[in-house]
Amino acid sequence: MQVMAVEPGFAQVSGRGEMRRVNTLLIGNCKPGQCLLVFLNDAREVISDARALEINATLDMLQAVLDTGALPAADDPGFVLPSAMNMADLKQLTQS
Repeated sequence: MQVMAVEPGFAQVSGRGEMRRVNTLLIGNCKPGQCLLVFLNDAREVISDARALEINATLDMLQAVLDTGALPAADDPGFVLPSAMNMADLKQLTQS
């Protein structure tokens, strides 16, 4: 989700068709325009725009499966799957 406004301990975020007020205590300070990984109304991580696009593409695929009961016809998910990444890319993805 993208940060729209901040206040002490919280951020107003927008994404996937909704606006929410999320707790930011786990990530510390954030700024409008940044992307956050949000779970259960808590910001869990500040993420790059590219990572946000990957996550949204994955969520879109999952929603398509839920809606239709079938996998999308396209062979290309629109991002690199972790199984196709080299060790350096995996370390960057997991920040380890």
